[in-house]
Amino acid sequence: MQPSVKPANPNFSSGPCAKRPGYDVSQLDLSVLGRSHRAPIGKKALEKACVDTAKILGLPEGYRVAVVPASDTGAMEMAMWSMLGERPVDVVYWESFGQGWATDITKQLKLKDVKVLSADYGQLPDLTQVNCDHDVVFTWNGTTSGVKVANADWISAQRKGLTFCDATSAVFAQEMDWAKLDVITYSWQKVLGGEGGHGMLILSPRAAERLESYTPAWPLPKIFRMTSGGKLTEDLFLGATINTPSMLCVVDYLDALQWVESIGGVTATIERSKQNLATLADFIAERDWIDFLASDPAIRSNTSVCLSLKLSTEQVKQVIKLLEQQQVAYDIGAYRDAPAGLRIWCGATIENQDLQDLLPWLEWAYEQVK
Repeated sequence: MQPSVKPANPNFSSGPCAKRPGYDVSQLDLSVLGRSHRAPIGKKALEKACVDTAKILGLPEGYRVAVVPASDTGAMEMAMWSMLGERPVDVVYWESFGQGWATDITKQLKLKDVKVLSADYGQLPDLTQVNCDHDVVFTWNGTTSGVKVANADWISAQRKGLTFCDATSAVFAQEMDWAKLDVITYSWQKVLGGEGGHGMLILSPRAAERLESYTPAWPLPKIFRMTSGGKLTEDLFLGATINTPSMLCVVDYLDALQWVESIGGVTATIERSKQNLATLADFIAERDWIDFLASDPAIRSNTSVCLSLKLSTEQVKQVIKLLEQQQVAYDIGAYRDAPAGLRIWCGATIENQDLQDLLPWLEWAYEQVK
């Protein structure tokens, strides 16, 4: 029978993701709107975004945080174009966005000494093959494959190269070994349910040193430049963004950070996401028509959970359409480059009760189309 209870919030998209529980745009501090981001009030808000991020995440001493243009993509491109080329590069990918970084490195930057390690959707490459004396570029959590790295044990603490980590669907939801990471990027619209268009760039002291000691052979667009006269532009990490940001998006991000603190910090957001994954796992364990794309629980994402169904591609599309028509789940189809299936966001802004209320609808939709 058709279920009678619907999720209170049917937004299970993997980006932009659901806003935090209790979110009310009218409660945002809008005093910065209409003001220059370079005025004291604007710069203070941007600096607070950087400082509070470092504090809540528990970043090591000396790590710098900046707000940069163009979401996680902009932050990654900015870092790669500014710092790669000083030594060989190992690129590791197992889904579409990581593959995009490999393409940029080999086809756009045209670096010659590059080793590419890849795996199919649902799997990880052999990380023991990574040479940490090279620069290493990888994605901590594959948003389009539902596969994450289990830990950072494969990264050497004595590495000579830098590690570039696209962590956009991992930060605030998974335990990150910050000391093993030199360049970390993410965007507000993932785990915190913030708005799009802005990226976060985190640099270790080793990464900052690279910026001051190495100049790429290619010209850098103004929007990528982080140094002046061979020295790091420290103001960038104190709220002086390279281009004009949306201050409305900034205060929205500050609201999300305040919410994280109010529920117990990053430990609490990680636990919320893990509980959501557990709810899905319990449901799947009792059914033979649905399964995780990632068969190994150790590498299974607890944010962008990718699922396969015992249905044809066309039938999967019908399931997705039915759920949307019933207004119980929006935007949960697999990414366009991924195998046909579902992708259900389980990050911290998703209420566990909403997931519980969604599950009977998944079974109902499956029964309708099988």
